Formats: sequence, structure tokens, C-alpha cells
Amino acid sequence: MPRSYPDRPMVGVGAVVFKGRQVLLIRRGKQPRLGEWSLPGGLQELGETVFEAAAREIMEETAVTIGDIGVIDIVDSIQHDDAGRVRFHYTLIDVVAEWRGGEPTAGTDAMHAEWIAPERLDAMDLWSETRRIIAEARRMRGR
Repeated sequence: MPRSYPDRPMVGVGAVVFKGRQVLLIRRGKQPRLGEWSLPGGLQELGETVFEAAAREIMEETAVTIGDIGVIDIVDSIQHDDAGRVRFHYTLIDVVAEWRGGEPTAGTDAMHAEWIAPERLDAMDLWSETRRIIAEARRMRGR
């Protein structure tokens, strides 16, 4: 099924990965949101659990391994074109995870990957839902 103008929503998994206080972010290498800072992640594959999808996508996009994975929230990402047709429709399951190994290296759908200190997040151009999900992950982690 094509990613643009799909005939049904696609399930994507995004991860807030912590290494100490830092968060792993990527610059997207594909649409939607090409070139924007984002959480690493991607589409769930047939026969794969959400947590398996998160671990695989993080490894493919950033060369980082993760563990202690838990669900944060579900986000609907629906973008329309100028004619009102649905151009992209993703149901995004966002998870929180801890770094287990590896250093960020851009791969597959990412053009860049790096650890971002909390002080830098406010100055970054992030989708409002990405900000909300990171904040919720921090709250969950603090419990």
C-alpha cells in the first residue's frame, strides 16, 4: 500500500529513548515531515508486536539498542492535501524506552540521529505532539 493517499491508516511506532537525561531524536529523511526533528520509529510489520517493531525500527534508523519498553500514548497523524483528500494517515503508538547500547548513526529513514539534552528541546522546531509525548515520557519515567 502506498504511504501517500493510502486506502486505510497505517500503524507506526515511535520511541522516546532515554540515555540518562538525553533523548534520542532524528531528522526525518522521508515524507511526511521531511527534514524535521522527530522521534525515531516506523511502520509495524505483519506478525510483529509493537515492542518488537520499536526495537527493530530504532536499530534500523539509529543503530541504537533499547530495552524496558512501555506504551506512552497513541497519536493520530492525519494530513490532508489542498483539495481535502487524506494524503497521509498514521496511527502512531508511542513508547518509552531506555538505551542499552550503540551510538546514534543515521540509517534507513533518518538523515541524522543524535542525543539531545533537555535544555535544547525548547529551542527545537518539534511537532506539538512530539513535545507532548516527550513530556509524558519524562513524567512516566519519574514515577
